[in-house]
Amino acid sequence: MKASPGARSWIAAGVRHELLMRALPALRHDMAAPVSLIRMNLLMLRRQVAATPPDAAACEQRVAQVDAQVGTLVDSVRALRDWELATDHGGLTRAALVTQCAALMRAAFALNGIALETDPAFDEPAADAARWPGAAALRYLLLGALCHLHDSVPGVGLIRIAPGGDAGLRVRAQPQPRDAPRPDMQPHRAPRRLAIDALSLQSLADDLGHGVTIEADAVQLDLRRG
Repeated sequence: MKASPGARSWIAAGVRHELLMRALPALRHDMAAPVSLIRMNLLMLRRQVAATPPDAAACEQRVAQVDAQVGTLVDSVRALRDWELATDHGGLTRAALVTQCAALMRAAFALNGIALETDPAFDEPAADAARWPGAAALRYLLLGALCHLHDSVPGVGLIRIAPGGDAGLRVRAQPQPRDAPRPDMQPHRAPRRLAIDALSLQSLADDLGHGVTIEADAVQLDLRRG
């Protein structure tokens, strides 16, 4: 029986949830790191205040550091809203999209012996100035492509993100060198029933309104809404 439009939307929502869960460790780290620094600075501030006489300049410096770390924490919490599909904030550039998604997945992929590489073209500020609307959708789309290759390509050792024309991205998986060491543990590789297979990725792209071409070892993404 062919899936109804409502069922297809639920499938896409399930894929987005799985991608968010995979990105959550990196998001949690970004929020936990300032908290640790705030606690350390408050401890040092307490000692400086208790000194006789208190060092006013040192105390002021600690307060300024805590204020900056609180700002970082607030920004990290606010960034969680960027995962809502209705939130856009004016879109983002292709280079910014690649930077964000690579940062979210690099550590998890490395635990499985998979390197994540971005094309040097994304480092050129003037080469990719166009802003694309639907930032949250684009983030899910690229994360879906990365996780699909991570889950589906046997023996993958490198995943590379490169421009795919003027309005796209091409994500390609390359095999692991034969002499490369393999990790003893693979804690981030999804169970088979939660793997982002080709059908899952296609369902996600259709729901988000973007074109996607899925090959055996590569995915071509269209950043334009269809």
